[in-house]
Amino acid sequence: MSGSASVPVTTGQVAWGTPAARWMLTATVLGSGMAFLDSTVVTVALPAIQGDLDTGLAGLQWIVNGYMVTLSALILLSGSLSDRFGRVRLFMVGVAVFALASALCTFAPTLEWLVAGRVLQGVGGALLTPGSLAILQAGFRQDDRARAIGAWSGLTGVAAAVGPFVGGWLVQIGDWRLIFLINLPIAAVVLLISWFKVPESRDVTAAQRLDYSGALLGVVALAGITYALIQWGAVGGTPAVWTAVAVGVLALAAFLFTEARSSSPMLPLGIFRSLPFSVTNAATVLIYGSLGPLLFLLVIYLQDVSGYSPIAAGAASLPITVLMLLLSARSGKLAARIGPRLQLVVGPLLLAAGFWLLSRLTAEAHYLTGVLPGVLLVALGLATTVAPLTATVLASASERHAGLASGVNNTFARGAQLIGVAAVPVLAGIGGSSGEASGAHGDASALADGFGTAMLILVVLCVLASLCALLLPRGRMPEAAEAADRGSPPEGASSPEPLGREQPPRFCGVSGPPLRSCPGSTAGSGADGPLSG
Repeated sequence: MSGSASVPVTTGQVAWGTPAARWMLTATVLGSGMAFLDSTVVTVALPAIQGDLDTGLAGLQWIVNGYMVTLSALILLSGSLSDRFGRVRLFMVGVAVFALASALCTFAPTLEWLVAGRVLQGVGGALLTPGSLAILQAGFRQDDRARAIGAWSGLTGVAAAVGPFVGGWLVQIGDWRLIFLINLPIAAVVLLISWFKVPESRDVTAAQRLDYSGALLGVVALAGITYALIQWGAVGGTPAVWTAVAVGVLALAAFLFTEARSSSPMLPLGIFRSLPFSVTNAATVLIYGSLGPLLFLLVIYLQDVSGYSPIAAGAASLPITVLMLLLSARSGKLAARIGPRLQLVVGPLLLAAGFWLLSRLTAEAHYLTGVLPGVLLVALGLATTVAPLTATVLASASERHAGLASGVNNTFARGAQLIGVAAVPVLAGIGGSSGEASGAHGDASALADGFGTAMLILVVLCVLASLCALLLPRGRMPEAAEAADRGSPPEGASSPEPLGREQPPRFCGVSGPPLRSCPGSTAGSGADGPLSG
């Protein structure tokens, strides 16, 4: 059994506009869109969860970061798993795990059960989102592959955009548990389509030895460091906190040692010998390390301090997603013509200006005059920065590591958000108490006092990201320059360049830089084995 039923098409031969293409896009867009939607709706529901489960800010941090811990640590392993065990099969496993975790979250009686469900959701998300790309790359013929990825990117961007409205609406009409319950019918549809309509593929030459130890050490390192940061804000420097610090740091050191010695590492450390690659990933960590805390703190501040409804609080940051949808491709094309350096210097400074305006936010401020100007600057900063950042990462890595480079950049961004959500509230003096009846009220008061300080910390991070970009060479990256000189191919036309280098991304996700391929997978490279099923 291959993980999908017999289908009337062969892998690598699906043509755009055919029924097989529509089924494949439907399954992959719904599956990955479910994960994108969930990442935004959960943030909107945090104040409602706080009131229902009687938790403090530390509990809310765990609800967000429980998902990010496993997602960040496992993304780089997913491509190798899909090549070996079957891309549709691994995608379906990811969807099933995500659905089961969503059911656990729906009926979670306590904070601990909810966090456990979020951790399991991260496992599913790490399999299904990169896996959807692997299916498209392995299934579509080369001439249509870029078009399929562009459609997937744009449609999942729409899912991210509607997330705040869906989450806010569900919280207002019913209960926060509905934001997890809606995943179950979506997952059922995706599994049925994948089983009956999507052709299976695998790489028969895939390495039999996978880096499970690296993945486990990555989870332990992120979990230990995150626990230490969150609990430091909640209870101070207790023995448990210092133990978590030691475990996290030792696991991180062991992870680096393992990757350096492994014959088939999940993260080949040699990829960082490229200065542009290392610089752009450092900038990624700083930029997304500031974006995560903003999205986490702003929605709670607007509801708990300013009295916004869930829908209004969710819609407050909508301009970020909309402007990135509208401007990502244009920003990428501009960077291909003039080089990424200027945009990677200016973009973070626009972000810093937006955070500075938000640092002056008061509880009584009107949205149009108090919130929107800062949000618009943040949106323009991200739209200016993320597409050239991603293009530089891809251009800085060797061709055979293009998918891995994209995965590393995405992993660094999500890991940075994880650490940012854990660390910035502590640095800003925002309380993280939990388990007390007055915890929510006390956290709202602390958030009102510390929100401005938190935004100023984010200003510093973005200024540092801008300074990192000064280390990049002037002019165009070689691969980007060649692509710009040749000109972008017309919509639907054949393109001889590998995916991820021939066109700028159509949408750069707010939750992380766009994945251009499944990291570690040979999908679409011509190394795939025959259809199995």
